[in-house]
Amino acid sequence: MLIVNFSAEKFCWKQKAAKFVPAYLKHYTMNKAELIAKLADDAGVTKTQANATLDSFIEAVTKTLKGGGKVTLVGFGTFSVSKRAARNGRNPQTGAVIKIKAKKVARFKAGKELQAKL
Repeated sequence: MLIVNFSAEKFCWKQKAAKFVPAYLKHYTMNKAELIAKLADDAGVTKTQANATLDSFIEAVTKTLKGGGKVTLVGFGTFSVSKRAARNGRNPQTGAVIKIKAKKVARFKAGKELQAKL
């Protein structure tokens, strides 16, 4: 058994060590289920209602971007579409030159208030 200084908890070497890392050292990634739970808790609605709201938001942003528009949320940021030009690349296995087609990509630019909070 090991004794970890930062948590003073004993654990078996077979357990995942990441479980014992302090929160301030973790890079936290929130998934959709956790976001829905947070929205439901903050808004005082059910998770089903929060899920429907989030799905509606994603659908609205997707349709707007697909049509060539922008979605601006003042203070948060702007979702937009950018065109990426065709270019040459290399196959990493063979080193051969390949052509990469032009395509449209989704972009997000953070607003001033969001940047100030980070």
